Amino acid sequence: MTQTIFPKNSVACLRDEREEESTKPYLARGSRAPRCHYCRVIESHCLCRWRPKVEARSGVCLIMTKKEVFKPSNTGWLIADVIPDNYAFIWSRTEVDEKLIALLTDPQWQPYLVFPGEYVAAERVTNSVTINEDKKPLFLLIDATWTEARKIFRKSAYFDSIPILSLIPEKLSRYKLRRSTRSEHLCTVEVAALCFDLAGDTDASLALSCYFDVFSQHYLDAKNQSPLNLFSDAHQELKGYIE
Repeated sequence: MTQTIFPKNSVACLRDEREEESTKPYLARGSRAPRCHYCRVIESHCLCRWRPKVEARSGVCLIMTKKEVFKPSNTGWLIADVIPDNYAFIWSRTEVDEKLIALLTDPQWQPYLVFPGEYVAAERVTNSVTINEDKKPLFLLIDATWTEARKIFRKSAYFDSIPILSLIPEKLSRYKLRRSTRSEHLCTVEVAALCFDLAGDTDASLALSCYFDVFSQHYLDAKNQSPLNLFSDAHQELKGYIE
């Protein structure tokens, strides 16, 4: 049987690097239950066998806080699981990762910073993605709480020359793993799925949405100590991307 080769998950690599550097482990809620080291879900509801494999022309770059990379409910991880060209960096106010700058200036990519257009000058804002043969779309996603994301946006001068992709979602967020005061705020994986759809990476967008639904089910069933239903609509839809 041929083994499926998946792309490297940059968020998982970042998490492992942070664990080696950290002197104090991050303790998530419900941490007493053993979790799968890779998918971060409680072992009885492990998600690993449901990881989809798709091709995508677009890439994604996640800008994360030091704590976000450890959270089991983080959805940026799911994007890096699915999209072959995935990158992740820890944000710092005082230091800029040279690898991030090199990525943003790489001629093969056309970066788009995904952020609400109301916070920047109108001439920087676009609601669409340019598709051409010379440059591939690279979506920059600030993977943090809304308060943290605004801070990162304001204090990162290297974002100033990058076009702002302002999304206009038609559906309210389906994210139920963390509380939010505004239902129109999408979680990171929902934002990414919209971006890939705009860029013409339809399979990647659909697979990511299905994977997110399955992840949410596994996570919440584990949290509620409910048996896992592998015959749910979400699992059936995802099967087409793993077989």
